[in-house]
Amino acid sequence: MEINRVSIIGLGALGVIYGSHIEKKLPGRLRVIADEGRIARYKDTGIFCNGERCEFYYTTPETECIPADLLIFAVKFNSLDDAVTAVRHHVGPDTVIISLLNGISSEEIIGRTYGAEKVLDCVAQGMDAGKEDNRVIYSNMGILCIADSPKTRSVSRFFDKAGIPYLIDPDMKKRMWGKFMLNVGVNQTVAVRESSYGDIQRPGPGRDLMTAAMREVLVLSGKEGVNLTEENLSYWLDVLEPLNPSLKPSMRQDLEAKRPSEVELFSGTVIKLGQKHGIDTPVNKELYKKIKTMESKFAP
Repeated sequence: MEINRVSIIGLGALGVIYGSHIEKKLPGRLRVIADEGRIARYKDTGIFCNGERCEFYYTTPETECIPADLLIFAVKFNSLDDAVTAVRHHVGPDTVIISLLNGISSEEIIGRTYGAEKVLDCVAQGMDAGKEDNRVIYSNMGILCIADSPKTRSVSRFFDKAGIPYLIDPDMKKRMWGKFMLNVGVNQTVAVRESSYGDIQRPGPGRDLMTAAMREVLVLSGKEGVNLTEENLSYWLDVLEPLNPSLKPSMRQDLEAKRPSEVELFSGTVIKLGQKHGIDTPVNKELYKKIKTMESKFAP
């Protein structure tokens, strides 16, 4: 199967980065799914990526269409359930679905509705995008890591045509847990310390807090049969090195904008897994408490 029609839902930082790249490299193949209110706002104010206005084709969830060959989820976890419903007209018998969401559960959630056989495991890593209102800036596009499966060949051919960096990983469960471990450390540490990537790239209290939170995930991974090691932790710390030190991860951006964060996806998940296996997770419990306190100060 050749991928000719691509649909994407979610114009956060990753949605804008990959959406704009696809539209520039392969014009006319991309559809952005959004409700009427968002579409009106996007057309009025524009969406900009590194200073360039993105010329997207928009379609509402209610609009019937030819299903996509590739469907990309790029929403926040808090919006995933609504997004799963919104893309129904874009899923056909041969549609391949990838999720750019953080965490370790979005693929399973999507698969419950559309079938696990349609979902190709994917991890987005190494990007340093920042989004403020309708503008996204980034220094590093990062890479998409995808599972090795019968669906991989068509997706990799498309990525080659679109110029999207990718890697095929035969052990995606370990990679997904590794990215989860990194997010638990980076997103939450930078959020509670109200800092940027630079704070956790250099030795000091920020980096110490980050690695302590990550090691709680590492311990739990053994109980879940994934068995992350210190070598895996070092690999993910290396992923941080090329990121722009002045930029900030998504949770920090959300809290600055007084939006609900993905804390339930990060420390919330760690705490639940700790309870499941009878393992204390004091670092993530404290991070959870602090982030919830920050969110409680937002106006209702």
